[in-house]
Amino acid sequence: MKVVILCGGKGTRLRERTEAIPKVLVEVGGRPILWHIMKMYSAFGFNDFILCLGHLGGRVKEYFVEDSGWKRADCRLQLGLPEGPKLTQIDTQAPWNIVFADTGQETNTGGRVKKIQKYLQDEEFMVTYGDGLSDLNLTRLAEFHRDHKKIATVTAVNPSSSYGIMKIGKEGLVSEFQEKPRLGAWINGGFFVFRPAVFDYLEEGSVLERDPLERLAREGQLCAYRHEGFWACMDTYKDNLELTHLWETGVARWRVWGK
Repeated sequence: MKVVILCGGKGTRLRERTEAIPKVLVEVGGRPILWHIMKMYSAFGFNDFILCLGHLGGRVKEYFVEDSGWKRADCRLQLGLPEGPKLTQIDTQAPWNIVFADTGQETNTGGRVKKIQKYLQDEEFMVTYGDGLSDLNLTRLAEFHRDHKKIATVTAVNPSSSYGIMKIGKEGLVSEFQEKPRLGAWINGGFFVFRPAVFDYLEEGSVLERDPLERLAREGQLCAYRHEGFWACMDTYKDNLELTHLWETGVARWRVWGK
């Protein structure tokens, strides 16, 4: 099953880091977050990637092809293939097959997925954003998707609040204080599995999280896989610092490889 990673966003809330590089190349513990995401999938045997490039997409290609940390004897670039430039990076565990797909500078999330339809050959596929990390069991996610036989699966997560919550009684007396408790609702965790029929719901201007998913839900074609483990999104500079701290202190729960 191929893995589509949305790498084209501008990362405006990480402007401290994204003026010169795309968000997916912002480092967490000395490696781009894109590397961490790909290692997560590879740990479960998913090694075929389609990178949907946009803002500063050329830098992503440079990272894999020209960066001194990757330009090795076991890394070869294949040009002139029907599907476009492709990189195969032989890892210690399994090969990474990477297709670089230019999906436009201003294209929305659904439009980016629509534009890579030709690479998927009517097969089921996974989609994720270029800024989310988790200890999600991706094999179980894929099995859940196959079992329910609907068009789409979204991973639902129940993260902690960004703020402390108080219960306030009469005369302003605080009766309870909880520092960043779990939210009372499930949110989109950004790890999807789709059947080819999803392309009937997408247009080149689509925002995946709006009309396509809303329509799938109305038609009873969207199922949620509940994940209660670790999940984090690198949306801000503060998020980047927190994830780097977890990595450097050896408690990065998304490091599911090498276990």
